[in-house]
Amino acid sequence: MVEHDRTILVVDDEAAQRQLLGDFIRSLGYAVLESNSAEEALEIIRREAPDLVLLDVRLPGMSGIEALPEIQKIAEDLPVLLITAHTDLHQAVAAVKGGADNYLAKPLDLDELEAAIHDTIGASDQDLKQPGVSIPELPSGFVAKSLAMQRLLETIAVVAPSRVPVLVLGPSGSGKEVIAQLVHQWSPRSKGPLVAANCAGLPDSLIESELFGHTQGAFTGATEDRKGLFRAADGGTLFLDEIGELPLHLQPKLLRALESGEVTPVGSDRPIATDTRLIAATNRDLGEAVREGTFREDLYYRINVVELIVPPLSDRREDIVPLVRQFTTEFTGQPARLSHQAMHCLLANSWTGNVRELRNAIQRACLLCRGNIIMPEHLPPKIANASTIPASKTSDHGRLSQVERATIMATLEECNGNRTQAAKKLGISRRALIYKIRAIEEDNLTTL
Repeated sequence: MVEHDRTILVVDDEAAQRQLLGDFIRSLGYAVLESNSAEEALEIIRREAPDLVLLDVRLPGMSGIEALPEIQKIAEDLPVLLITAHTDLHQAVAAVKGGADNYLAKPLDLDELEAAIHDTIGASDQDLKQPGVSIPELPSGFVAKSLAMQRLLETIAVVAPSRVPVLVLGPSGSGKEVIAQLVHQWSPRSKGPLVAANCAGLPDSLIESELFGHTQGAFTGATEDRKGLFRAADGGTLFLDEIGELPLHLQPKLLRALESGEVTPVGSDRPIATDTRLIAATNRDLGEAVREGTFREDLYYRINVVELIVPPLSDRREDIVPLVRQFTTEFTGQPARLSHQAMHCLLANSWTGNVRELRNAIQRACLLCRGNIIMPEHLPPKIANASTIPASKTSDHGRLSQVERATIMATLEECNGNRTQAAKKLGISRRALIYKIRAIEEDNLTTL
């Protein structure tokens, strides 16, 4: 972590949001001051003279927009970054014209926030190349060899210790529930329960009772009191998958539960306090659902303080072979070997079904494979034929393609790092392999 001799003031009325932003900014090496109101922030600016203000637009009392000219009266050259919801974007744009340095739209992208901070108060090239977040120990069997997953893990490491709600996005089969489990495991709530439910799988007539509980006699069949998922996850985490399928008439009640920290069981008028963190997931475009009127805008911004976007398997091909080893061990008790042709088929496939499709393919291969080597004929026909898909040698920027990177890394691992053996398997000279390895290492450095 690079230590900066600069201080950033975070102004937000939500304690969990301040904690998240404060922890992330500290991970970049800056000192942090916090305020829950514009009025208090003005006093801090007079007293502490911070180098940058991160200012939420919506605040109780004086709003961020109203505070901006007052900040300029105190410290004319003090840079201000506004944080705004989509509905306030026009105000933020006007504020930038009126003196704010920039604005960031919710949900916040932490990479975008880091770039905005560096752009506003300056950072050297060396600063930008230094990874500021340490990744905790991964659970056994968790695969994250690819750069895309490494970047996701860095964000999770910042988000997990806070209490803010998290929205996990990604295509079907990409592993959103696994990511939710990791957020819980890396959080201070890890000793508490992790309760998971699929909103699409809950019957409409019972979903309110499932979420918030009910009292005995509340409806036909309610023969005893029921706690509900929120209270079952008290002290821990509630994971709601397919949150976009939650019926519109129940969304206000979920919003109230998140804002107040209380739930009211069906058949009762007495709210009950809960200490539950929400992680939601969906493969739908909730922004589009808001525009269509099928998802409440206020609930969208409440659950979407931070987005964790799980990359599709086609964007993390370096993870394919390690995942294959994990799945073969799960199905057979030992990691199976891949023939070079089978490995190429797996790396060249489009993987529209993501990790779930890969798991199913390997389960099939383990059933059909009589020995300990998976051949192309053991794979589903669609994947076996993927060997005919042409793969470009380099990307548009002259870097190695994902397929070639993944093939080289998998072959090196198979050969226990022996470059001469790996070059023979790849059908290239050892000199050419060394050149490609250096290209991969340089690519990794420029991605940090």
